[in-house]
Amino acid sequence: MNTPDFSAAAAFVADDARVLDRRRFQRLFEDGPASAVRDAVAAYRNEDGGFGHSLEPDCRAPGSQPAAAEMALRILDEADAWDENLVRGACDWLASVAPAEGGAAFVEARSLEGWPHAPWWVPEKGHPASLVTTGLIAGTLHARGFSHSWLDGATEVMWNRIGKLGDSLPTGAAGGYDMFGVLAFLQQVPDRERAREAFGLIGPLITERGLVALDPEAPGEVHGVLAFAPEPDSLARVLFDDAAVEAYLDHLARGQRDDGGWTFNWPAWSPAAERDWRGFLTVDNLRILRANGRLG
Repeated sequence: MNTPDFSAAAAFVADDARVLDRRRFQRLFEDGPASAVRDAVAAYRNEDGGFGHSLEPDCRAPGSQPAAAEMALRILDEADAWDENLVRGACDWLASVAPAEGGAAFVEARSLEGWPHAPWWVPEKGHPASLVTTGLIAGTLHARGFSHSWLDGATEVMWNRIGKLGDSLPTGAAGGYDMFGVLAFLQQVPDRERAREAFGLIGPLITERGLVALDPEAPGEVHGVLAFAPEPDSLARVLFDDAAVEAYLDHLARGQRDDGGWTFNWPAWSPAAERDWRGFLTVDNLRILRANGRLG
């Protein structure tokens, strides 16, 4: 069984990661204070209540973006640094820029224009709700039992879109990103019976549509087993046998670089974004490995 070099990972985070990810590391692995994570997240907050300033590394714009709000809420949740004022402000901002159908778009064009960003950060025509952004944010809010009118609308968007997913889900990596939002939503939405029924219908699409690469050595921008089922209680874990999960855990542990950190398999369009992502993912991968009993 492969295990990572934790000391090397700690050194990488100290040397190369953002303050935010250093605080995450301290909180998750060194019993650091939740308040330090909260303050680090708050540094990315804008006056409108949203988040920007490269919190989501692929967008270097200072203005608020839904993906940055998603990352802020996810980090506050994972570190048990939940702050009602920050969260409510983010939800108020999301409501102010929501698509007509509700939920959250992937990109808000107004705060993106003129700033460096990944080439795939392209506003969609018609400003529709994004399955990945809406689902991830809604999942985190439901996990916390948070109440807000934006979440009410986002929940309806997700149920409506999930009901039509079999006809609209693209194949490969694009469909995989959509499924991340769907799974996050179904993992936490309070109506558990409806969630189980929905997963029974759409879960098999992960393998049927080729959204998952079952070979850990598959090249390119692919999504592996742990992308869909990172933890033992993940809904999608039932789609994969133990051997497939263990093979991917071995692969994840072996993926640690000589400098102690991990990297990613999508295009590195910016040195700054690459550095930020590596710090974030190093902490995240350690968290996943620990959840699966791989940190000793």
